[in-house]
Amino acid sequence: MPEKKDELTSTSTVGDLIIEFLKLEKVTHIFGVPGGGLVKFLVNLKDNHKDIEYVICRQETGAGYMADGYYRATGNLGVVLVTTGPGATNAVTGVMNAQADGSALLLMTGEIDQAFDGMGYLQEGVDAGLDVHEIFKASTGLSSTINSGSDAMTLLKQALRTSLSVPRQATHLSLPVNVTVETLPKGTRLPKDTSSYRTSFEGVSKDQAKSALEAFLDCKRPLLFLGNGCRRALADTDTFYNLLLLAETYAIPIMTTADAKGIFPESHELSLRVYGMADCMWPYYYLSDKESPYDGLMIIGSAMGELSTNKWSDILLPAGDQAPFIQVDANQKIIGRSFPVTQGVVAEAGAFINTLAELIPEFPVNYPEVKDRRKAINEIKQGNSPFQDEDAYKSEDKPIEPAALMKALQDTMPENTKIFIDAGNCVGWSVHYLAIDPPASIYTSLSMGPMGFAVGAVVGAKIGCPSDTCIGFTGDGAFMMQGSEISTARQNNVGAIWLV
Repeated sequence: MPEKKDELTSTSTVGDLIIEFLKLEKVTHIFGVPGGGLVKFLVNLKDNHKDIEYVICRQETGAGYMADGYYRATGNLGVVLVTTGPGATNAVTGVMNAQADGSALLLMTGEIDQAFDGMGYLQEGVDAGLDVHEIFKASTGLSSTINSGSDAMTLLKQALRTSLSVPRQATHLSLPVNVTVETLPKGTRLPKDTSSYRTSFEGVSKDQAKSALEAFLDCKRPLLFLGNGCRRALADTDTFYNLLLLAETYAIPIMTTADAKGIFPESHELSLRVYGMADCMWPYYYLSDKESPYDGLMIIGSAMGELSTNKWSDILLPAGDQAPFIQVDANQKIIGRSFPVTQGVVAEAGAFINTLAELIPEFPVNYPEVKDRRKAINEIKQGNSPFQDEDAYKSEDKPIEPAALMKALQDTMPENTKIFIDAGNCVGWSVHYLAIDPPASIYTSLSMGPMGFAVGAVVGAKIGCPSDTCIGFTGDGAFMMQGSEISTARQNNVGAIWLV
């Protein structure tokens, strides 16, 4: 092992190098299921168990969900470690889900000794009919096989750089048994910090931001639509208050997609809560007002997919031929993909929001219009229930109504609660009936919608944030699929809560 932080000994191996990089990334937990293909690397983990704990899960998909939940709760890289063949293929759904929802995750799969490549060795997964590399190449942001001590550092850096890029991604590295114990080239030195091999995209064109804000503030009924791409940015206190400053200065109502629920406080006077799947009723009153039609939309950090737009409903198109329809995203591939835009801005969400706040002094407040907007929003919220079925929400019937169960959760959960929502009817009840204010948070898996996500994710979240209340809300089918992970929680004394 290293004698100094940036030096490796002549006997340091690829396994040692992986451990040191994980420490550099502040990884404290790895999730997975061990097997023969990991036999050498398990020795590395044993030697470093005080720094990195290997959480043994019951099945590899659950390990992927746990690592995903760990990332979402902590913001730190989630790591999955599984063995060869079926160990790798079992992990696919969990890892694909992380990729689809923009979670930073690194999967490492064991592989047979390279001396047996092509010979029909049990669970061979690179040079055989089962090509694990190609499977993960098609389902993650990057998939590589570490072939020697010479390429190990380069591929590790590339995987970490990709996982922690904007947007976040899942990556995969295959680790042959013999390569794990291969020594590193003489003179190999460790990076002193992560900035030497990765950095984040935090840019925005100030001119484009100014042009967007000018068009947006020229509207009498503008609307801000936030997606999950804003979640990481708004976790920063300064960025969050800059968004609040922008909204409150000009009385701009804000709605979010279902997967971004709660990133803006839903009890705020300017919040219209969720539009899209299982949405709140308030956005419809604002979007469909005939007397004062809404005439400008700014979307930040949403791919504008089916569930976020109610199958691309025309109600989102603002009134007027020249009405601004502005889409801001770090991924230029999705801008203008679902709706024609009047302006597309390629920018990191936080940088864009902060730049808009900086521009406020250049755009004087039209106080009569601001007053009018506040009045209109207040009238919508005071005169109309946010719920489709207010009676169900307030019901005291037995057996309990799901909506009433959400009210009970709303009334009792601590302010630091983290809620993970599975696929199924539980999405509708939770997204529609709960009102989430930071520091509480709620997480879905609506890009892929795999059953069982919340069962494992809540365990990873509680491991990452042991002082927070972590709840997994799941249906009976999803719970049946991944319910064995309760024993993982029990074995590790993890106080997660499941609501089935």
